[in-house]
Amino acid sequence: QVQLVESGGGLVQAGDSLRLSCVGSGRTFSSYVMGWFRQAPGKEREFVAGVNWSGGRTYYAGPVKGRFTISRDNGKNTVYLQMNSLKPEDTAVYYCVAAPAYYSGSTRQEDYDYWGQGTQVTVSS
Repeated sequence: QVQLVESGGGLVQAGDSLRLSCVGSGRTFSSYVMGWFRQAPGKEREFVAGVNWSGGRTYYAGPVKGRFTISRDNGKNTVYLQMNSLKPEDTAVYYCVAAPAYYSGSTRQEDYDYWGQGTQVTVSS
């Protein structure tokens, strides 16, 4: 089992950068696929980015590709989401997620067993 705690959200202006962090508990953190989802007000939750167990493979949703970077440090049980060139439409609650390794590359919510509590990101225009 993995417990996930996000941090790093906040209020920024359009064009600014922000880095989210997610610390996972447990000795098996490195065996999980890690990712980020987000949910904007009045919208469905959507996939943002994912990274395989080693950090060697990353994948992104179209709207964030080229602006966001996901990475992980297994020695610190931490996954990061670096968000650059933020836009007002990036405003959402961001959730850190974990899935078994065989779900590497998945963008489906139902494949991710573990979810953090979420951190709010607000981008003003």
